[in-house]
Amino acid sequence: MISLFKFLSLASAFSLVGIFLALAFLLDEIEGYFQGSGTKLKRLLPPIAALWLISTIGTFLADLAEIVDRPILEVFSGNLIRSFALQVILGKVLLINIIAALIVLFCVPFIKRTGGAVALLLITLIGLLAPYLENHNASSGHHMLAVGLVIVHVLALSFWIGGLIALTLMSASARKLAHGRFHHIALWSLATVALTGIVNGWVRLGSLSQIGSNYGLLLLGKSLLLGLIFTIAFKGYKRNLESVNEQSLVRQLTIEGLLFALTMAMAIILGRTSPPELKNSAAIDPILGSVMPQPPTLSRLLLGYEPNGLFLAFLVLLVALYIKGVVVLTRRGDKWPINRTIFFALGISVADFAVNGGLGVYSHVAFSFHMVAHMALATLAPIGIVLGAPITLALRTLPIGRTSQERGVRGFALALLHSRYSRFLTNPIVAMLIFDVSMFALYFTDLFQWLMSYHFGHFFMEMHFFIAGFLFFAALIGIDPVPNKFPFVARIVVILAAMSIHAFFSISLMSSSVLVDGGYFAALDRPWWPDLLGDQKTGAAFGWAFGEVPILLALAATFVQWVRSDSHEAARLERSSERARAAGVPDEVDRYNEYLKSLEQREQREQRDQR
Repeated sequence: MISLFKFLSLASAFSLVGIFLALAFLLDEIEGYFQGSGTKLKRLLPPIAALWLISTIGTFLADLAEIVDRPILEVFSGNLIRSFALQVILGKVLLINIIAALIVLFCVPFIKRTGGAVALLLITLIGLLAPYLENHNASSGHHMLAVGLVIVHVLALSFWIGGLIALTLMSASARKLAHGRFHHIALWSLATVALTGIVNGWVRLGSLSQIGSNYGLLLLGKSLLLGLIFTIAFKGYKRNLESVNEQSLVRQLTIEGLLFALTMAMAIILGRTSPPELKNSAAIDPILGSVMPQPPTLSRLLLGYEPNGLFLAFLVLLVALYIKGVVVLTRRGDKWPINRTIFFALGISVADFAVNGGLGVYSHVAFSFHMVAHMALATLAPIGIVLGAPITLALRTLPIGRTSQERGVRGFALALLHSRYSRFLTNPIVAMLIFDVSMFALYFTDLFQWLMSYHFGHFFMEMHFFIAGFLFFAALIGIDPVPNKFPFVARIVVILAAMSIHAFFSISLMSSSVLVDGGYFAALDRPWWPDLLGDQKTGAAFGWAFGEVPILLALAATFVQWVRSDSHEAARLERSSERARAAGVPDEVDRYNEYLKSLEQREQREQRDQR
C-alpha cells in the first residue's frame, strides 16, 4: 500500500513539475500570459493536483500505520495523527508535502501568467523534496552529503521526467516549439541525475575495496547504464536540433521513457540491496551524522572538508551558470571584466570554506567557529558575489523571447527584478533589517536550538546568512541594476546603522550568561573545549570583530563609488559642454552663467528705480 501511494505521489508531482516548467518557460506566451497551447495544458492541472493531494495523504496514513503496526483504517485518530504530524520528523516533512499539494490544488485554477506557474513550480518542488530532508542511507557517516545528493538527484529527475511527461501531453505543434528549449534542461538534468546517482552510490559503498560485492557490482552496472543513457540522449537531442520533426521527437521520447524505466528498475534493485558493512575506526556521532572532529588546529581548519551535498550543489550551479554566461559573451565577441570573475570566484570559495571546508566542519561542534562561519557567509562571501555582477551577466546572456511579443527568460528575469517584491527586498533599509535584526530573532529565541537540532536546519541557516548578506551588499555597493538605489549619503547612514546594530548584538551576546543553543553543544559532549559559555563569549567577540571589518570595507567602497560617480558626472558635463560649443549653442554652464547675469542686471535695475 505504501509503495502504491508513493508511486502515485511521485508520478503526479513529476507531472506537475513538468507542466509548470512548460507553462513558465517552454510554451508560447504573450507578455507573460498563456496562449492556446498553454491554456490546453493547464486544463490537466486540477486532476493531477487532486491525485497528488490524495496520494500524499495516503502516504502519510500508510507510513503512520506501518510505524504503529496497525491497519491503515485503524489510524484515523485525531490524537495519533496530530502527534505524528507535529512530533515525529517523518510526519512533519510529510505534512509539508500535504500542505504543498493542498496549496497547488487550490491555486491552479487561477493562474494565467508565467509568474504564477513559477510560483506553483517552487511550491511543488518544496512538497516533493520535503520527505527527503531527513533521508540518510550513507553507512560511511557522510550524512549531509548523502541527503544533499538524494535531494538534488530527485530534483533533477523531476525536471527530466516531468519535462518528458509534459512533452507527451502536448500537441505536435506545441511539442516542436517546446523541444528547442527543453533539450538544454534535459541534458543538464540527465548529467545531474547520473552524477548524483553515481556519487551517492559510491558514498554508500564506502571503499573501492568493496567493488566486488553484490552492491558494488550493481552500482558499477548502474554507473555504466547512466553513462550510456546520457550518451544516447545527447546524440538524440543533437540530431533533433539539426532536423526537428514529429516522428523523431516521438522516437526520442519513447527511447528516453524506456531508458528511464530501466534506470528505475536498476535503482529499485540497488535500493533493496544492503551496502557492505564498513568497519569505522571512529564512531559516527548520531547528532552530527559524521565523526566527531579532533581538536582544531590550523592544518585541520585549512585542509578539512566535509561536504554538505545540498549547499555544494547550489554553489556548483552558481559557478556553472556564471561560466556559461561568460562563455556566451565571449563567443558573441563581447568582453567580461576579469576582475569581476575573480571577485565572484573568491566569494564562492569563501562560501565553500565556511560551509564545506574546515571552518564548516567545526562550525557544527563549537559556537565560536559557527559564528565565524556565519560572518564569512553573511559578509565576505556576498561582497565577492556582488562585485562579480552576476545579475548583469545574466541579463546580458539569458535567452530572449522567440517572438517580439514573447518575454522569454530574460523578460521574465527583468519583470522579477522590477517587481514590487524585488523593490521591497532591495530597499537598503529592509535589507539592513533582514541582515541585522534577524540575528536577534535567531540567537535570542528558541529558533537557533531548533534549527541546529535538524540537519536541514543547518542548510536553511546557511542559505539565510548568504542571501541576507547578498541583499544587503547588493543594495549598498552592488554594481548590478537593482530597483532601489539610495543616494550615497543615505547608503553611508545605512551602513553606519548596520554597524551599530551589529555591535549591540555582539555585546549583548558577550554579556549573556545563558547558553543560546538550548543544550545542542552540550549534547554533542565534545572532548575538547568543555567551557561552553566561554566558547559562546569567544564566538560573540569573533563575530563582532569579523563582522565589522567587511562592513568597514563596504563603507570604503561606498566612498570610492561616490568619488567615481562625481568624476563620471563631471566628465559627462564636460563632454556635453564641448558638444554644445562645437554646435554653436550655449551649454549648461553658459546658460547658468547667463541666468546669474540676468539676475544681477535685474537687481541693478531695481536699485536704480528705487533712487
